[in-house]
Amino acid sequence: MKKSVLSLALITIFSLSSCKKETPTENTETTTENTTTEVGVSGKYNVDTTFSIIDWVGSKPAGKHTGTIAIKEGNFEITDGKITNGSFIIDMTSITVTDLTEETGKTDLETHLKGTGEKEGEDHFFNTSKFPTSSFKINSVSETDGKFTVNGTLTMKDIAKEISFPAAISINENEVSLISDSFKIDRTLWGVNYASKSIFDDLKDKFVNDEIELTIKVKATK
Repeated sequence: MKKSVLSLALITIFSLSSCKKETPTENTETTTENTTTEVGVSGKYNVDTTFSIIDWVGSKPAGKHTGTIAIKEGNFEITDGKITNGSFIIDMTSITVTDLTEETGKTDLETHLKGTGEKEGEDHFFNTSKFPTSSFKINSVSETDGKFTVNGTLTMKDIAKEISFPAAISINENEVSLISDSFKIDRTLWGVNYASKSIFDDLKDKFVNDEIELTIKVKATK
């Protein structure tokens, strides 16, 4: 029996898979459905850019595209096993399309999203020549019924807006990891207006959906 409990604890620590809520024991570890923290842990953890990334999904009537954006740098501040602050720089020049190949237009779409092709297309999406980075700052992490929500400020194209998303969080003496559920943002709130039917009324079926689906994956170490 003791071996089974120990195995479950180890699996929980080294993975972010969901499990039923366990009753806290007398040790310093607290486990909920989607988080593992060690009480008493404090300090600053710097982002490991090898493992930290944002997955995105954009859609339109004809289908959807998927891709990634790299997290360039950042950190978490931990106090007594809780995230009290965090800030991250997102490298918009790293936008990558993952569902296409060179033969099917991968580079063309990446260039369009970055705005690095013809000058008239610079502001269609992210205009990375003018705005090479975006940022996200954690303002707070709240808990309701064992579910954790990250509340913060996302800045793109010099426009700052508040966003919130649920996330699985793991904190121990050596590492912090945060993996969000997939969530959606309205790109037009940050001035990304290309082919938006809420901005332009003559697009018929040639529009791109306003909502972009994101999944944030961040790992940080001391």
